[in-house]
Amino acid sequence: MRSQLGMAIAGLALMLLVACIDYHILRNPIIAYGFYVMCMILLLLCRVGPFTDPHKGSYRWIKFPGVPSFQPSELMKLAVILLFAYLISVNYTKMKQFKYGVVPFVMFLGVVIALMMIQPHLSGTIIICAIGVVMMFVGGTKFRHLLILALLGIAVLGIAVFVLVEVKDFSYFEKRFISWTDPFNEEAADDTWQTRNSLIAIGSGGLFGLGLGNSRQKFLYLPEAKNDFVFAVVCEELGFVGALMVIILFLLFIVRGFYIASKAPDKFGMMLVVGLTVQIGIQALLNIAVVTNTIPNTGVSLPFFSYGGTALIMQLVQMGIILNVSRQSLIET
Repeated sequence: MRSQLGMAIAGLALMLLVACIDYHILRNPIIAYGFYVMCMILLLLCRVGPFTDPHKGSYRWIKFPGVPSFQPSELMKLAVILLFAYLISVNYTKMKQFKYGVVPFVMFLGVVIALMMIQPHLSGTIIICAIGVVMMFVGGTKFRHLLILALLGIAVLGIAVFVLVEVKDFSYFEKRFISWTDPFNEEAADDTWQTRNSLIAIGSGGLFGLGLGNSRQKFLYLPEAKNDFVFAVVCEELGFVGALMVIILFLLFIVRGFYIASKAPDKFGMMLVVGLTVQIGIQALLNIAVVTNTIPNTGVSLPFFSYGGTALIMQLVQMGIILNVSRQSLIET
């Protein structure tokens, strides 16, 4: 709690600072491309070099001397949003052309996909790709181009997962699929433990829950109770009503985010807010879907709820950017 509280205070301070700085300074090719390249190098360092900090067979973290370990993928989400917002704002009159509306975005996403999959980080890859596709669509890319791109992406991803499953280091894909299709399979109890106890926690909550702090499953039954499966604990402690309130809050956030985007003073501000809003919305959707076993376990954190300093700080900084765009809109009106 002390660690997370410290990160929350730092994140709130940065949020207020960013909210007071004109977001137009980000509309700079040096910042947009430079931040992307920096994140690309950090993603590479996750897998190679002396600073890698592996956990449970995944290489998603970096630990520099004197600095807590962090996930560069959280930084890359913002880097992709910033770069895509810049490219769209510069070329928005030419986004219908394949050369401007598809090619550069696919190139940048391709590099990110390659670096994320060698970690491996499938959930992060899916989120970043989804953010990119939505921003391209809102930015003006032809729907026909996006449809072709989506079909090719699904095919490539399917082939990649199939090939990686055959490699020992990537066998966890297969295990997670098994835990999704039959979470109460006694023969695969070790692989289905998370999903099984998540569903038990949700069912135990009933309508109004066991009461705040009274979860039983978080006492070494439900792994990652403070991270990926924190929503299951919310369901157990606050019940269906409390879980529904959390979902409504996320929906209100998304609605408000798109409203702010529609009132943004320029294309760059609009695309920034769209990307940041979509990121939070997609992560919340995927996390809740995983916890309820709607989709296979992909290790997605719940924004603002899950434990994790890097994610919390980055999410609060991104809220500062949204607040700044909103303030600029009010100033200009």
